[in-house]
Amino acid sequence: MELPVAVRQALGEAASEVSLRDLGQARQEQLLRMVLLSDDQGSLQAICRHGDLLDISALNKKLNRDLRMMNKRDQAQARQRAGLSEMPPLPSLTGWRTVVDERVDRMSSVAIALVEQNLCLVMPREDFQAVIQSAERHSFSVASDSIAVNLDSPEEDQAQLHSAIRKFTSLRIQQRLEDTLELPPLPETAQRIIHLRVNPNAVMGDLVDVVESDPSLAAQVVSWASSSFYAAAGQVKSVHDAVSRVLGFDLVMNLAMGLSLGRALKTPQDHPEGYVDYWQQAIWQAQSSGILASMMPRGQRPVFGLSYLAGLLHNFGYLVLAQVFPPHFKLVCRNLEVNPHMDSSVVEHFLLGVSREQIASQLMQNWGMPDEVNLAIRYQKNPGYDGPYAVYGKLLWLGRQLLIERGVALGAGQEVPSELYASLGLDRDKVSEQFDQLVESKDVVMAMAGMMNPQ
Repeated sequence: MELPVAVRQALGEAASEVSLRDLGQARQEQLLRMVLLSDDQGSLQAICRHGDLLDISALNKKLNRDLRMMNKRDQAQARQRAGLSEMPPLPSLTGWRTVVDERVDRMSSVAIALVEQNLCLVMPREDFQAVIQSAERHSFSVASDSIAVNLDSPEEDQAQLHSAIRKFTSLRIQQRLEDTLELPPLPETAQRIIHLRVNPNAVMGDLVDVVESDPSLAAQVVSWASSSFYAAAGQVKSVHDAVSRVLGFDLVMNLAMGLSLGRALKTPQDHPEGYVDYWQQAIWQAQSSGILASMMPRGQRPVFGLSYLAGLLHNFGYLVLAQVFPPHFKLVCRNLEVNPHMDSSVVEHFLLGVSREQIASQLMQNWGMPDEVNLAIRYQKNPGYDGPYAVYGKLLWLGRQLLIERGVALGAGQEVPSELYASLGLDRDKVSEQFDQLVESKDVVMAMAGMMNPQ
């Protein structure tokens, strides 16, 4: 297959030295990537090794700029001008100022992916340096394997969180986490729901009373039950109607819990561009966890309501992060934008020394939330965890990968091993079919997320 004209021109004389391979044969350690950035001074492109974390803060400091990921419209226009669906790391495609990370010059050979053509261009370092000879060199990336993410040592969570607080705030470390973080106490509605959950004699009327005591919450539950997703026969006129005829005791309990906790912390105004918002993420994961739980064999199946609640609250640490580290939350957002291939936990450990999952788990533990939910949140990024209630975290991890595969912007994805399906007693083809149907219902999911948003 011939190279696209724009790529051949950008390579210049080096085009004759290029070796073409199928993209699937590319060696990850050879791959480069180019990130398009902008600020009020103009556009800039940064080239670094594909697997490295681009430290946008370090780059801005070196250049005395306020760069962030270029908005989608301007990126699309740049690709359109080049006649390409993706922008490979070749400076002359745009003519903008280019900076190259110093690590690139130490590579013996480089590989450039052409996704649309399913090709990979491989060339020796000397030939690529001729292509980027006019670019500036700076050190602005970090090898991802040098960032130690705590996925499986919860006994270190509090120490790491306190270390992060000492590093980034002047708060005095105190005994209780909620005091340290100056977070509000567990909302009263959530407290009452937890008491209901552990009360074996609780009945539907008790739940209706709790929900109706909060008019805003009651209105949202009724709106939820009235949505087209549930196709309720006839009009839903009351909370009692929503519980008894449409949603059921367990689902309403967990919806009410998720709503009351979500309102305890304000959704931040800043967010990483290109990701779906907080409540959309919550609904996608809640729906996916519920689907997977219901498809498991009866003997292995976790409690549906707790699976759903874990999904609903899986990203609660995002809200906590915004409140605990407000100035640094902005840095997290900017770094997530320019490192879409990296999981948020890697970026957060690099910047803060702690992840949103660790923060949320500590807070949930102090609030007395069910262990199933707390451990699901803590281990949702570690499918290898096999401790108590491991199934809840595995369902979150699997659901996330399946949604990302289908284009839901939740961050970086990973390949799902067949062994995971087998361990959960799930049929891969049937799961795939169910998730195809779920993603086809995108408009309904977004409408449900809109009902959850209290702001």
